[in-house]
Amino acid sequence: MEASDVAKLKDLEKENAELKKMFAELSIENRALKGLIEKKL
Repeated sequence: MEASDVAKLKDLEKENAELKKMFAELSIENRALKGLIEKKL
């Protein structure tokens, strides 16, 4: 593995962590909104 490969891997790992965080936040928001909708119906 070359140095450039290691740098790319670190960038991908950082991006993956950011995407996982975004997914978790959206998932929580989605569940909260579904809960509000169910209460109103």
